[in-house]
Amino acid sequence: MVSTKPYLIRAIHEWCTDEGFSPYIAVQVDEQTRVPREFVKDGQIVLNVGAEATHQLQIGNDEITFQARFNGASFPVAVPVSAVLAIYARENGQGMAFEAVPEHVDGEAVGAGETAHVAAGTETETDKPESPTRRGGHLTRVK
Repeated sequence: MVSTKPYLIRAIHEWCTDEGFSPYIAVQVDEQTRVPREFVKDGQIVLNVGAEATHQLQIGNDEITFQARFNGASFPVAVPVSAVLAIYARENGQGMAFEAVPEHVDGEAVGAGETAHVAAGTETETDKPESPTRRGGHLTRVK
């Protein structure tokens, strides 16, 4: 049986796009996740997956892939759908959170600490907005 998670991710992404919002995903980074490691904090990263920030975005049933710029350099990103912790609109925090799957990064268990915020397709932001998972409220948690 195919998980409903990729379908929900695609639906929230489409809703964000239709409403003119910037869709962001929070990701638990593990050895299968291909992101610039210098932007990973506490085993997590937040990525802008909007049309302006990505090139060749594909949200498949098993993996999310796209090209993005990080500090001006192009980088091929690949995120297993199982590693997505949340998808939400940056502007209002509305979206959906998913059950975290315990993984290990470089031999250490991933904690539930603060996420690093990176807007793919733009320069790294120094004023990191709160993710909805940190400020509470707007996300619906799905197991």
